Amino acid sequence: MNSPDRLPAPSFLKAVFDALGAGIYVTDAEGRITAANPWAERIVGRSEEETVGHDLHDLLHRDADGRPTPRETCRILDVLADGRPAEGSDDHYLRADGTVTPIIWAATALMHEDRVDGAVIVFHDFTLHREAAERTAAHLAALEELTGRLSTVAGISTVLISTLDFDEMLHRLVRLIVPELGDWAAADLLTGEETQVARRLAVHSRHDPESARSLEGPLPPLPQTSAGALTRVLRHAEYVLLDAGDLSGEPDSAFGRAHRELFHRLGGHSAAVVPLYSRRKVYGALTVARTAGSPAYTEADLMVLADIGRRAGLVMDNALLFDQQRHVAETMQRQLLTPLPQINRLRMAARYWPAQSAAEIGGDWYDSFLLADGVTTMVIGDVAGHDLKAAAHMAEVRNMLRALAWDRQEPPSLIMRRLDEAMTHTSDAPMATAIFARIEGSSGGPWRMHWVNAGHPPPLLVTADGRARFLEEGHGPLLGMSSALHLGLGWPDARVELPPLSTLLLYTDGLVESRSRPIDTGLALLRRHASTLAHLDVEDFCDELLDRIEPSGDDVALLALRLPAAGEGAGDEEPLPARPAHSPAADNRAAPGSRVEHTPVRNASDEVRDA
Repeated sequence: MNSPDRLPAPSFLKAVFDALGAGIYVTDAEGRITAANPWAERIVGRSEEETVGHDLHDLLHRDADGRPTPRETCRILDVLADGRPAEGSDDHYLRADGTVTPIIWAATALMHEDRVDGAVIVFHDFTLHREAAERTAAHLAALEELTGRLSTVAGISTVLISTLDFDEMLHRLVRLIVPELGDWAAADLLTGEETQVARRLAVHSRHDPESARSLEGPLPPLPQTSAGALTRVLRHAEYVLLDAGDLSGEPDSAFGRAHRELFHRLGGHSAAVVPLYSRRKVYGALTVARTAGSPAYTEADLMVLADIGRRAGLVMDNALLFDQQRHVAETMQRQLLTPLPQINRLRMAARYWPAQSAAEIGGDWYDSFLLADGVTTMVIGDVAGHDLKAAAHMAEVRNMLRALAWDRQEPPSLIMRRLDEAMTHTSDAPMATAIFARIEGSSGGPWRMHWVNAGHPPPLLVTADGRARFLEEGHGPLLGMSSALHLGLGWPDARVELPPLSTLLLYTDGLVESRSRPIDTGLALLRRHASTLAHLDVEDFCDELLDRIEPSGDDVALLALRLPAAGEGAGDEEPLPARPAHSPAADNRAAPGSRVEHTPVRNASDEVRDA
């Protein structure tokens, strides 16, 4: 066994030199190769005899294209010049067969008596490593591209579901697609169930937006059969890729020529045409094109655009179903929002302001009718829920209240107790809030309100000089809770004198509560605006109040009463009965307004006046 201070035998060093799993060249101080191991021979394809004595740089060092590199840029020669070690991975060695091999290397100077006497260069064939790195980079680039496309699709999906209006949705869609997925985009919409008339609804171009907008409008009749891309997409929900050859042919119909006009005006060498569709139907088509300087569409691009078209179709499907549900609910509410009686110079006005979302229609209602004892009632209520079922439950509660109240000369508190019990035992309606009030007085006054409040926002009384206060009395539990839970709770009756020319306002919580403000802020806002509007007639009072508050979110019902001047109508005859339900004018009743614009509708019953 060798002692620790003895050097290994030359034979051992030679074995290590030959067996080391890397190429090794040894040079003298001038850079001439003095030794090479078998791994170096294997990498460059040259034997030791073919390399020893040759200048390492001149014999082997090349760039990636096989051209010689200048000596002054060779970092291995720098090691011989300054003695500092170096390494690199961007160099290439020339193989015996004329090809080049990328290498990763490290060089260390051989020192003797403080001078550089040569260098040792250890290197590896970097081909496999570089190919793996390039594959990894390609995979990462593909993943980034896919992630970007998925983010684009997700962003488009988020924007699409933010509106239920087809026109607005498709205009947003083409602007989102350009320039992310194309240089211009056009959306065509089918209208009509049988004729399937097509209309170019939205066109957007990154280079020529004005020309793009001029291409919007009606399209020629959709042919029954055609080889045209747009016809195939609209008729059969196909996906179509178009290249320059496809776009050079002559269209076989006026409809096809109208589609080709997009390319004549906006350019394009490649395009994808995909349907806007759901499982129920094809709603339209989306054409997206690329112009000079942009790459042609691939099958992968087509699949991304097809997915966007499918998502848009699903949104359109949901919007259509929403609209159908809303139409049913609005029709129901039109039948329930009855004409208002105008009795003994009492003037009433009502408004219904639809919710912003089609899903939120349903629970709010107002009512007013003449009781058997000649007293006029005022009712406002809100059944829990915001859908078609809520509208149905609202109808139940409203009709039960009418039936329980019309022929009973008893306090409102007893009417409310009977209604709570009826809801519990004969209906599946959930909880509700309501105010039931009797407006009592003789023809010339004075007038007073006798009322009860079941968990509803308090009435607002505004005098002619603009003083306003909420009527907090008469407050009791919500309907559908006391009897159901056997709580034994009651509703206290309340009375208040109604000054001449004052305004009494009943309303639902959508007027004073929203996602952007708490109910206390909304109540203060209502009181302030109502005070400044007290001088207006009752119809203008309601309109201006809605315009100033601009309710958002939930639907809103208003019922306002304007009292006559003191002594006005004292000599009038007995009051007229309320307008019968079968009267032709009964169809012209307060109803929900436009779904998009949320326009409050005036009540037509103000035509009913004193005899």
